[in-house]
Amino acid sequence: MTKTKIVSEIAKTTSIDKAAVIIVIEQFMIAVKDSLVHGENVYLRGFGSFIVKRRAEKTARNISKNITIVIPAHNIPAFKPANSFKADVAK
Repeated sequence: MTKTKIVSEIAKTTSIDKAAVIIVIEQFMIAVKDSLVHGENVYLRGFGSFIVKRRAEKTARNISKNITIVIPAHNIPAFKPANSFKADVAK
């Protein structure tokens, strides 16, 4: 499902103008992104959590050049679904 389809679905079920729904969804995504950038996790009870995971430094190989490279430690965003979310999907 794309963002456009989500906007259409929400607008249809709530009778809210599509332009207003787009603004709300865009602001939601900005708020989640800003929180993660600042190291704060976002918890949505019954849905899941947007969290920041720390990846440790590791060594890897570039097979085509036959060299070893070091990948520095870095943060990545992740989503952890709530148990009720996982149960609904598993049905």
